[in-house]
Amino acid sequence: MILVIGANGTVGSQVVRRLREDGRAVRVLVRDAAKAAKHGDGVQIAVGDLARPETLGRAFEGVEKAFLLSGGPAQLEIDAVDAAKAAGVGQIVKLSSMGFGPARDALAIGNWHRAVEARLASVAPSGLAWTILLAGGFATNSLGWAHTIKTQGAAFAATGDGKVAVVDPRDLAAVAVAGLTQPGHQGKRYELTGPEALSNAEQVARIGAAIDKPLRFVDVPPEAARDGMLQAGLPPVLAGQLLDVMAAIKAGGAATVTDGVARVLGRPPNTFAAWARDHAGAFR
Repeated sequence: MILVIGANGTVGSQVVRRLREDGRAVRVLVRDAAKAAKHGDGVQIAVGDLARPETLGRAFEGVEKAFLLSGGPAQLEIDAVDAAKAAGVGQIVKLSSMGFGPARDALAIGNWHRAVEARLASVAPSGLAWTILLAGGFATNSLGWAHTIKTQGAAFAATGDGKVAVVDPRDLAAVAVAGLTQPGHQGKRYELTGPEALSNAEQVARIGAAIDKPLRFVDVPPEAARDGMLQAGLPPVLAGQLLDVMAAIKAGGAATVTDGVARVLGRPPNTFAAWARDHAGAFR
């Protein structure tokens, strides 16, 4: 049995789908059983909450391996690791963050991922193996531009000409499933990116090509970016963290391109242009 934590998210839902296609027994941990119905009758549903550690024990009963992804903070995943250890789980595949540049651990988002990685390392001698997937920017982050692309023909961010080698979440899911189902991945850390580093202007141009519409990217001051995020309903703390990420991108700290996807899957990662074509409907 494989438990998927974060099953209703962008990557987790793809992990569930691929595991089912591979004929694996899958259980998902969710707060709301109704929202997990989309996974189909063949998936077991465990109702629980990472914020309530007392609900995790039953979710891990009989589980051999688990995929771990949450929206943070670190303690949520640390409690999940401890519950997995107590239940005798053999391996956790954790989706973590590459971070950006040499100061990656100075970013709040990277810091909590690193704290979870440290807990996994500390419990490994007890028999709970780990595989760490270090992802950079997601191609799906560009869906945040969908509204302004539709209404203004433009996307806005405080990233300047900084580049990111965004990765297709479908590739992340494929690597996760390989880590969960194939030998040789325990104790490994894989840095996973797309095949090329692109500025936001270049990403927007590829979206424009996919929908056959001229688009523009507007580099905005950080203050304007913050105001836009707050108006969109983001909590101030999250808005501040995203501004830190944008600043790191603008400074050139996110342009790293790796061969991690190809090493695990034996094929090159999907391009952003291909992702944009597959999701063109979201921007029309």
